[in-house]
Amino acid sequence: MRADEYLKKHGLEDEKKNEDLKDNSLKGKALERATHPDPPRAGSPHDWQEWEAFQASEKQRKEADADK
Repeated sequence: MRADEYLKKHGLEDEKKNEDLKDNSLKGKALERATHPDPPRAGSPHDWQEWEAFQASEKQRKEADADK
């Protein structure tokens, strides 16, 4: 059985196509980090303070948008 036949038989063909469309370039990864920021994994207390302030401002912005 060929690989493409196996993927088609088990319904994994669509997952393979989605993986092919994923942008693994440095630019794509930077865009993903910018649009979906995660908490810092390390850093100084100042980094964490900036992160907490950012989260608070985003929460306020979303609440203000919801009120409109």
